[in-house]
Parts: sequence; structure tokens; C-alpha cells
Amino acid sequence: MPRKMALVDYKKCRPELCDSGSCAAVLACPHKLLRQESPFEVPMPAPSFCKGCAKCVVACPMKAIQIQLM
Repeated sequence: MPRKMALVDYKKCRPELCDSGSCAAVLACPHKLLRQESPFEVPMPAPSFCKGCAKCVVACPMKAIQIQLM
């Protein structure tokens, strides 16, 4: 059965444009499945645990995250 997962488009991701370099999508994930090693670094998803809620998609100002069926 296919499941929904968040995928980051690293060509669009620009964490330097988020407040203080802290990724807005990371802050929006209620399950804390997007991680950012340090400010201004691109976020890394944990797709195998993603619930597909799309809160990160809505929060990303660069529209760099999409929910896809896997």
C-alpha cells in the first residue's frame, strides 16, 4: 500500500531565507521528522517515519517540500 512522504527539493531549499536560518518546515513538523543540523543547513527528512501530514509543505516559504506517494 502506498504511503505519503515528505521529500525536499534541495535545488529550491534556501534556509538562509528562513528566520535566523532556522528552517520553517522543521519547526512546523509536529512529529519532528525533519532535522536541521545547524542554522542555515538544509533540512534532512526521515521519510520512513513521515506521516504525510503536509504541515512542512505549508510552512516552507520556498515551496521546496512536496508530499509524494511512495
